[in-house]
Amino acid sequence: MHFKVGDTVVVIAGKDKFTVDKKGNKVKTTGKIVKVLPRENKVVVEGVNKVKKHIKPTQMNQTGSIIEVEAPIYASKVMILDPKENVPTRVGYKIVDGKKVRYTKKSQTILK
Repeated sequence: MHFKVGDTVVVIAGKDKFTVDKKGNKVKTTGKIVKVLPRENKVVVEGVNKVKKHIKPTQMNQTGSIIEVEAPIYASKVMILDPKENVPTRVGYKIVDGKKVRYTKKSQTILK
């Protein structure tokens, strides 16, 4: 899997592909990766794929509630955002100073 926690990604498919900005224009949804689930080939992106979760009342929380949490989405539905050109890009690997590093295919920028 090409993703790591903290990467900025763009949603390229699904119900959260577009969001409406302050001016009312449709723009592609972006966000940072919060969690990576490599066995399931899924990632959790902040602000994307929000679902409602029902919380039962307990002794600590006397009243139950409904909260919104981010659910995982398939990794194939997101692409890494190129830091230089600010466009979605693919990721490659190369050896630099004896270490394997990730880089963006568009601008050849080395990722952290």
